[in-house]
Amino acid sequence: MLVGAKTGKLWRRGRPVPREPSGGDGAGRDGADGLEMTRSLPRADLKSVGEVRRALRELMRHRCRPDTADAAELLITELVTNALVHTEQGAEVSASLAADRLRVEVRDYANRRPRPYVPTADDGTHGRGLVLVQALADAWGVDAPAPGGGKVVWFELAGTFEAGPA
Repeated sequence: MLVGAKTGKLWRRGRPVPREPSGGDGAGRDGADGLEMTRSLPRADLKSVGEVRRALRELMRHRCRPDTADAAELLITELVTNALVHTEQGAEVSASLAADRLRVEVRDYANRRPRPYVPTADDGTHGRGLVLVQALADAWGVDAPAPGGGKVVWFELAGTFEAGPA
């Protein structure tokens, strides 16, 4: 899914989809039908990226296939790194795991919308974050402006998530 740069429409694998309510209150966030994880990250603290990845891994432990867990860890790493590198005020991360999907949201306080960038061979390792999100997520988008300013970049991975031991 991608956000059209001018239209703001969300896309899932070639077709537009309706927006979820803005403000980060999508289904599964209340914890009633799944598990949650939240973290507040200090500005430019890139050590936080590994800590968030480990927290997400713990949330998913024994509940999803290894390939889904690997994709989720890669995507949360990309979004958190983008938020910490490209903004001034840190970020807030939340993840909710329900029976049929994982939803991850990364909120930062910059008002500019992220844009997928197609890197060239000369770009080294830079510029691939949103391209990876677009390729691996079943759905993704940007809610901007978010209440209180900034934006929320989110992704979802569909699947069957078991209610096993924590």
